[in-house]
Amino acid sequence: QVPLVESGGGLVQAGGSLRLSCAPSGYVLRNYGKAWFRRRPGKKREFVAAINWNGATIDYLGSVKGRFTISRDNADDTAYLQMNSLKPEDTGVYYCAAGGLMSGLVDVAEDKYDLWGQGTQVIVSP
Repeated sequence: QVPLVESGGGLVQAGGSLRLSCAPSGYVLRNYGKAWFRRRPGKKREFVAAINWNGATIDYLGSVKGRFTISRDNADDTAYLQMNSLKPEDTGVYYCAAGGLMSGLVDVAEDKYDLWGQGTQVIVSP
């Protein structure tokens, strides 16, 4: 069973928007930090954004600051990634991850996250 399920990916033109969602499956993860990573074609998976368990701490990859917004709703235990002004270089598979039980910090390293989803494809056409 995959512990996290991503949705909301798809094909969009450059300049468009998508909203990704991440919900747990078989787990309760409202006390864990959540993060989004992506694997762009031909590149290693990279950190995109993270939010700690209560939303007090957020961090972004420099190239998405001002365009992407990470958020969470602990009432339904779901995390979101609102992606605006999308560029072709944002194309890739986006993964949700959970880790950092009740931590005040967020991490950009993959090995700090224990649970992962299978990913959702985002394609941005020129």
